[in-house]
Amino acid sequence: MDIKTLQRYDAPVPRYTSYPTAPHFHPGVGAATYRAWLGQIGGEETVSLYLHVPYCDKLCWYCGCHTKVVRQYAPIADYAALVRREAALVAEAIPSRPRVTHVHWGGGTPTMLSAEDFARLMAALRAGFRFDPEAEVAVEIDPRVLTEAKVAALADSGVTRASLGVQDLNPEVQEAVNRVQPYELVARAVDWLRKAGIRGINFDLMYGLPQQTVERVLDSVDQALALGPDRVALFGYAHVPWMKTHQRLIDEQALPDGEARWRQAEAAAARLVEAGYRRIGLDHFARREDPMTRALDEGRLRRNFQGYTDDPADVLLGFGASSIGALPQGYVQNAVPFKAYGDAIRDGELAVTRGLQLDNDDRLRRAVIERLMCDLEVDLDEVAVGFGAAGADFAAELQALAAMERDGLVEVTGGTLRIPEPARTLMRTVCAVFDRYLASGAARHSRAV
Repeated sequence: MDIKTLQRYDAPVPRYTSYPTAPHFHPGVGAATYRAWLGQIGGEETVSLYLHVPYCDKLCWYCGCHTKVVRQYAPIADYAALVRREAALVAEAIPSRPRVTHVHWGGGTPTMLSAEDFARLMAALRAGFRFDPEAEVAVEIDPRVLTEAKVAALADSGVTRASLGVQDLNPEVQEAVNRVQPYELVARAVDWLRKAGIRGINFDLMYGLPQQTVERVLDSVDQALALGPDRVALFGYAHVPWMKTHQRLIDEQALPDGEARWRQAEAAAARLVEAGYRRIGLDHFARREDPMTRALDEGRLRRNFQGYTDDPADVLLGFGASSIGALPQGYVQNAVPFKAYGDAIRDGELAVTRGLQLDNDDRLRRAVIERLMCDLEVDLDEVAVGFGAAGADFAAELQALAAMERDGLVEVTGGTLRIPEPARTLMRTVCAVFDRYLASGAARHSRAV
């Protein structure tokens, strides 16, 4: 991919962890709609659970998540009690006890919870839902607030996978984003987790941060690889200070430009592949024996609000302020302000305040986008038949793809699209051709590279 082509297509596009994307949710889908949808979940369906813990000990200036810094534990304890109550409300609204195949704790920093509160919340989930014996329980971890006692509590509660926020291991980069985290701290966390029996280890790394260079990114990759993670997620920093005002604390003059970001991403990806990891979709890497790699090879790879997954669940239920759920009928999102979320749960009400009901065209386009994001290839005719839309008209999209095909972003053979390896970084740009909502929300997204 030459730089001029890259720059021409480096426009704001969604990350497509859903379609339609969250900026298009609206208040017409609220708590009553959610309750009705929950009532239609059958006992044969599989369910994935997401718990959002929106608290941190310190604010990382690059963060794009919904989170808040707290100095005392009392607000966290109160919040944990609310989430337990919400879990009970949701479970009560479902006629049967569906089978849980996956639990993901995100944030913020889930390990801000005390060992006792984490255990209580897991017990509440197990009381309200029927856990598959092989269910994966994953938790995002900030090594700076991890203790050996908390690791023991995670293991005792059935955690099987830990995702560590590493981002970058260069001291100057860490200072520039207000996340000082020496290598030794990460290594200690990994050692504690493995000794406790939590064998699935993921690392999050980033490129495009202030003060980063190709050499510094590669050095961070090499240090991370020395600890032998099973999976690595390589995310590009999304600089959106108009949405996340704390990002204004970052020195924009120290940010790499588009070409530098691309070179950092490609160099890091090449190093990970050289080390034996398979490239998964846009930004994930996994060992060749990892379940995610098997899902890729078998055409079972999925993409949801947590990124790439091998989780086969039909339903994703979100708990906590701002959390998002996905059901066959559509998407729902809880109230974002803590007070609004808490008031609803204390009143015995579900906290959903916005969402989106899917129509068949949404589902068809979502399937096309998901296959491109996962497999870099899709047969439009095959997908259309699967949705009862044989002969679906994609003439306008194919016409729009013609210029991209000339520029090497996509190969079109009849109704089959394939994104060649050199264009992998721009897969979101190809997917955006199928996004009929994008024109009204492009300003809310980060750039493609």
